[in-house]
Amino acid sequence: MSVGSSTEHEWRVTGMDCGSCAAKVRGAVERLPGVGDVDVALMTERLRLSLDEGQSSPEQIETAVRGLGFGIAPKGARPEQPKGGFVLPEDASPATGGIPETDGTETPSAQDAGDPVWYRTHKGRLVIGTGVLLALAWGTRGLVGAEVAHWAFVLATLIGLYPVARRALAMARAGMPFTIEMLMTIAAAGALVIGEPEEAALVVFLFAVGELLEGVSAGKARDSIRALGRLVPKTARLEVGRTTREVVPDRLSIGHVVQVRPGDRIPCDGEVIEGASGVDESPVTGESVPSMKESGSKVFAGSINTEALLRVRVTKMAEDNTIARIVRLVAEAESARAPTERFIDRFSRVYMPAVVGAAVLVAVLPPLAFGQPWGEWTYRALALLLIGCPCALVISVPASIASALSTGARNGLLMKGGKVIEAAASVTHVAFDKTGTLTHGRPRVTDLSVFTGDEAGLLSVAAGIEKGASHPLALAICAEAERRGVRAAMTSGARVLPGLGAEATVGGATVRAGSPRLAEELGILTDAGRARIAALEAEGQTVVVVVRDATALGLIALRDEPRADAAKAIAELDELGIASVMLTGDNPRTAEAIADGLGLDHRAGLMPEDKVTAIRDLTANARVMMIGDGINDAPALAAAHVGVAMGSGTDVALETADAAILRNRVTDAAGTIRLARATMANIRQNIAIALGLKAFFLVTTILGFTGLWIAILADTGATVLVTLNALRLLGFRPAAASDTMTADTGRRKAATA
Repeated sequence: MSVGSSTEHEWRVTGMDCGSCAAKVRGAVERLPGVGDVDVALMTERLRLSLDEGQSSPEQIETAVRGLGFGIAPKGARPEQPKGGFVLPEDASPATGGIPETDGTETPSAQDAGDPVWYRTHKGRLVIGTGVLLALAWGTRGLVGAEVAHWAFVLATLIGLYPVARRALAMARAGMPFTIEMLMTIAAAGALVIGEPEEAALVVFLFAVGELLEGVSAGKARDSIRALGRLVPKTARLEVGRTTREVVPDRLSIGHVVQVRPGDRIPCDGEVIEGASGVDESPVTGESVPSMKESGSKVFAGSINTEALLRVRVTKMAEDNTIARIVRLVAEAESARAPTERFIDRFSRVYMPAVVGAAVLVAVLPPLAFGQPWGEWTYRALALLLIGCPCALVISVPASIASALSTGARNGLLMKGGKVIEAAASVTHVAFDKTGTLTHGRPRVTDLSVFTGDEAGLLSVAAGIEKGASHPLALAICAEAERRGVRAAMTSGARVLPGLGAEATVGGATVRAGSPRLAEELGILTDAGRARIAALEAEGQTVVVVVRDATALGLIALRDEPRADAAKAIAELDELGIASVMLTGDNPRTAEAIADGLGLDHRAGLMPEDKVTAIRDLTANARVMMIGDGINDAPALAAAHVGVAMGSGTDVALETADAAILRNRVTDAAGTIRLARATMANIRQNIAIALGLKAFFLVTTILGFTGLWIAILADTGATVLVTLNALRLLGFRPAAASDTMTADTGRRKAATA
């Protein structure tokens, strides 16, 4: 894809096992001429950038990445094994057409293999090697004396430092001289020069331990996302004629029919065409109570059939099913870095050279200006170098964001990156769409008022106009006609009247079905008609007026009940100090009845452009989250600071939104904000840990109270503490305490059953 004079390229980079690895790859390639829009995703090992091939070639990008010790291969090619690293497992089965058979003896997906255990990784081997060398050196001192032990520590330092120094030089050649590897190399080599080989060897070992712990800890957040991909079963029972064949789910196509036995995971997103059974959707949505599915019900890939055989028609390809969408959205979310993270990146680029400059001054000023011992102040300067490394500060934000994205995905809350999380944490107002968001979006016909003709004729014309439409009111009218056995009128030229209704042609006459506003604009309502509409709307019902040419045929009243948790959601938002408002195109009386019952403010009679105006009015003085589900909501979702799509919403709403609520629970609006606030609190804690430890040990080092091994503990220890603190978010429960108790009770009942 071309971007101006540049072209977008994508590679898979293997061997990245922590946030700092991704930062090194980003730093190496963005320094090359002609490179822009660099995006490195750790969880999916993706490198994406725009490249002006007149200035740099794709081969130069690959050379720069390989120079850092990582593997790199173009998108779609076989992943490259990095030297001393490993390739993350993936499901490499090709998605092709056709219906291949399988005998059930396929090689298990590599996806299930998991990462190698820590002692088989490059960093694990470095820890073991440096630890053994250090232990041998200490043993040598006890057996043969200090002189031989001195050289044993020197040897242990040099062997353990070699891979670190090699990486430091590679990154220096890539234009990144100020890295922890370079500072470690200088500090350890300097300690050898001033006669402190034991401390140098200990520093190398502690550095290796810190690197290992950082990689292991950071990998947990990624593992929780990769585990989602394993929810889809390895095989599906595909119906072919009167027989079934086991096939790989990736080979299923839209329209195929699969059988799902009790206890099996559903292999696709689809629609039940035969059978009735409870389906446990908790692996996908976090909802603990099984949902009853029968003919016509939608099911998700990865959910579990609990009771009886179901026949399911595939409605989405494997790459578009719910699991794939969750994984893709979370992976793409890494690209939307938080403003705080971007600021820290810019800050670290100034901070690192400043620390090196300060270390040089500490080494030379006291000896030159005050006649202090060179060895002592050189030692303090080396310790200052190690303490000053900003690794913990740099990963403080992405580590928390990765954990939050993982937690959200497991709980049915998707947020597209750190930028969205930071915006959601500062929300002060939440604006809700009504139909399909605060209400079920499944209205039913409650009353027919006929002005001309009979009820069957009224329903026939209305169903003919609405036939094929996807709006909830249209679906309800068609369903009522079918229930009564009324055939929809033959129409032509059907079209939507945005915000008003729809129209078509029947027998040469123009027929319309729409809101009372449409009838008023046509000037066809009588006083009796207005009175009847007012009475129905006062009861919280939505009224559709059916018109032929300039004559009102009658009224169809429908009611859409609020979701069971809608009032509770508004109360939870109120407890968080967040104001709520309902924005709806429905009439003011119906809107008032719904809003009063839920306890929130409302604005009614809004066209799609009016919703955008209302959002812009709110955003002028507040931080606004908009929650909706329909095509008409997409502009308002985009206009809000944070747009959230309900999981049952249209693809347009889901793509436009910054976040999504998969469980269709209104209380998850408050859960999203709780998770965002907890994440930002975690980030602030991480920054405080990183800067606090640095500041304390900087002072004690300059004063001579702490040495090299304490310095490396301060650096790697802060990095590990920050990562472990971020991992606490993996156990965070976004739901309110009462919701959590209910879910736990549901799980216990299910386990007992």
